[in-house]
Parts: sequence; structure tokens; C-alpha cells
Amino acid sequence: MTKNIVVLGSLNVDNIMKMPRMTLEGETMALSDVTTAPGGKGANQAVSASRQGANVSFIGSVGNDANGQFMRATLLTNGVNVDAVTTNGDVPTGSAYIMLQDSGANTILIHGGANQALNIGDLDAELISKADTLIAQFEVPLPVITEAFKIAKANNVQTILNPAPAVYDLTPELVEVTDIILPNETEAQLLSGITVENNERILNQVSDKLLSTGIKRSVITLGGAGSFIADGNNRWWAKPNQVKAVDTTAAGDTFIGAVAAVINPDFSNLKEAITRASAASAIAVTRPGAIPSIPTKDEVDNFK
Repeated sequence: MTKNIVVLGSLNVDNIMKMPRMTLEGETMALSDVTTAPGGKGANQAVSASRQGANVSFIGSVGNDANGQFMRATLLTNGVNVDAVTTNGDVPTGSAYIMLQDSGANTILIHGGANQALNIGDLDAELISKADTLIAQFEVPLPVITEAFKIAKANNVQTILNPAPAVYDLTPELVEVTDIILPNETEAQLLSGITVENNERILNQVSDKLLSTGIKRSVITLGGAGSFIADGNNRWWAKPNQVKAVDTTAAGDTFIGAVAAVINPDFSNLKEAITRASAASAIAVTRPGAIPSIPTKDEVDNFK
């Protein structure tokens, strides 16, 4: 069955600066390349879910500028419904500045722009109520996310929270309407207060802390170390697919979109969904860019 997914989130134009390594304080370094590409965690996750065969609609905002037109066109080209994407004439479209090292590691700076100007009045309650799954990240205001999740749960819609970046607390109000949380290791550390290590005992402690908030399930993505899943008392470490990483920019977003595209309403196929999402993420890191790197359903089906 094809899933109907709504993504509430960010639309950014990525400015990618390629460099041998991060500069030291006071150092000047020549960039090896500078490119521009569509991105934003929300956009990446929406495209990932769409390329895995889901019907995807987007709720977000762009500025009244060329970047906004670019982001709308990008979503449409990738089969994402943009009827609920508003235009804000007071602020620019969101942007990100990605410092990509030769190792494939990246550091990202974000200007929220229209993403941070999104308000509760911009939500399409009917669209949310008819979805199977609602995804949100922390690149739009917390009150908007919380209200959207409340609408979702009032209509028995599955909710997936990607607390990225970890700029907000997990409020009781948000936790109550969140079905599963998917932070990366940095976000999990900030939310739990525990230093994350690739150690099963530590990962269990971090998971316990996340689940103690009242959220029933967590998936901590660990980059090249895979992911650690906690579903009640069931815990497992999904090891990664071994590939040569070129650019890790959209790896986590690809993972989340792929999970959303196939996960059952009761999470009964969580292990299978994680396996598929891991394959999608592994393919993505072998390619440069964010949205351009996200694989199709057929590519994931044939991945070995």
C-alpha cells in the first residue's frame, strides 16, 4: 500500500564549500569548489520518502525570491505536493552553508529565514488529518511542530520527530504526541545529557533517557557505525553497510524519509524498515550533494 506522508519542515538552498579540512583559528584556506543545491532537512526527507514510492505533501514556507521558486520547483520535480508551501514576502528563503571536507565529513551553518517565520496559521489541518505519517524536524518553530503533531494524533496519524538541530527541549506537550524520535549521536547527547559513544552500554543508557520522557521508540543514527534502536525493552544495533563515503550531508535525512515510506502504523516492521533505510543512506553517502544523492526505490531494492 502506498503511504501518504506529510512533511512539516525546512526548505533551504545549500551553498556547499569544499575544502581539504576545517580551518584553524585565524587561518586562510582556498576552497577547492563552491556549488549551490536544493536542501533543508524537510526537503531532503520529503524527497527521500517520495523516491521510495510514497505520496508526499509538504508544509513549509519560502521567501518571495528566486531561491523560493527554486525550492518549489525542486519539490514538484521530485513528485512532492507543494499546495501547503506558503510564500513570506518579509524574509528570504532559508539557506545553509555546508563546509565539506575531503574526508566526507561536514559542518553546517543555517540561516532559518522563512522556515523560522512559519506559524500555526500556516498549517493545513485537513492535509495532516488525511495522512498516514507526519514528519517534522527542529528547523521550524516548536509551537508549530507541537500543534501539527496534536492535529495528527487527534486523527490517528503516525508522528515521526527528527530533533535536528537539537535547539529545543523535548517538552511534555510534544512528547505526548510523538510516536518515535530519530536523533543523530550529537542530538541524542544534547537531549539526554549523556556523552554518546559507540558502546552498547552507553547507547542503552542514552536510549533509556530518551524513552524516560514518555516517547515509546527511539533510533539513534551513528553515521558510519550504523544505528541503535530502542522499542520498549527491545534493543538492537543495526550495523552499517560498508561503502566509501564521499559526502554525508543528506545521510540522516535519507534514512528518515526511507523509514517513513515503509514503516507500518504499529511499527511492527521496524527492523525491516531500518534495514531498508540503512541501505538508502549507504547509497546516498557515495554521492555528492543533498537531494541529488538520494536514491530511488529501485536503487535500494537492488542494493547489495
